[in-house]
Amino acid sequence: MDHSSKFIGQSGAFLDAVERASKAAELNRPVLVIGERGTGKELIAERLHRLSPRWGGPLITMNCAALPETLIEAELFGHEQGAFTGATRAREGRFEEADGGTLFLDELGTLSMGAQERLLRAVEYGEVTRIGSSRPVRVDVRIVAATNAHLPAMVEQNSFRADLLDRLSFEVVTLPPLRAREGDVAVLAEHFGRRMAAEIGWESWPGFGKLAAEALERHAWPGNVRELRNVVERAVYRWSEADGPVDHIIFDPFNSPWRPAVAASAEEGKARKDLSESVADHAPASSSLDFEQITDLKAATEAYERSIVEYALAANRYNQRQTAKALGLSYDQIRHCIKKHDLAS
Repeated sequence: MDHSSKFIGQSGAFLDAVERASKAAELNRPVLVIGERGTGKELIAERLHRLSPRWGGPLITMNCAALPETLIEAELFGHEQGAFTGATRAREGRFEEADGGTLFLDELGTLSMGAQERLLRAVEYGEVTRIGSSRPVRVDVRIVAATNAHLPAMVEQNSFRADLLDRLSFEVVTLPPLRAREGDVAVLAEHFGRRMAAEIGWESWPGFGKLAAEALERHAWPGNVRELRNVVERAVYRWSEADGPVDHIIFDPFNSPWRPAVAASAEEGKARKDLSESVADHAPASSSLDFEQITDLKAATEAYERSIVEYALAANRYNQRQTAKALGLSYDQIRHCIKKHDLAS
């Protein structure tokens, strides 16, 4: 877990999720943490442990997606010497390591049906049996599990056990994505920016310029807080004027005019799709159209076109050729649009 990260946010949706986790921490019951990648599921698991009566015990983490299916059960439940090829000595599993504390199972939805069956027994009876042994071992473990999958749908598809889901879902904490956390982008960006400025030796934190702040607010953040942190830290570290506000944001570090041609073609298609969706979802409020108030179709159309081109230019670092590709225009067409809407400045 990233112990350098903290809970930072002020939106109601975020604070409600944190409050629910804090309340559940007091009880010795399983908790499921649901959320998109980068929303902070690991931090919620740590909070559940630290605020529980088990805070003095171990917090053991296992990423269920990081191991091949053949090794997951051995990692969870341990094995005896000679239980399988390569088992040169007996080894405790994560359940035994977490005895008296909390076991955090990340990416729960990737567990095989066989591992789910053994996990159900461990949850129900509080005992595990090492691979290659017939003697069960008693364990006192609280389980916190996390996933970005829709487990009820997996149950309907017979890829997740309904009885295991019933056992683990005493409480379900669903974390909101960053795009739903009103006002938190600016707060988080300020925090990550200050921390990065201190790390690279800046005497003070100059903040973000208007263009950068607006770009951060408009972005959809599919990678949530983890993506925001990377974007902000990269922007600060690449900014060469420590005494002036950071005003240049790079959302995609792979975007380059020198990337391989095949990859470039695929990336351009994706960029065009992302830009189209982002313009639709995040166009500036001043360009939003109230159809009942429109009395001049030409003026309204041109106003909206101006907003799209203005946003696309900012998203592509004011590179006219990249902007033209993102919008599916020729270089001459984008130059005409820029001149028509007086965006050259």
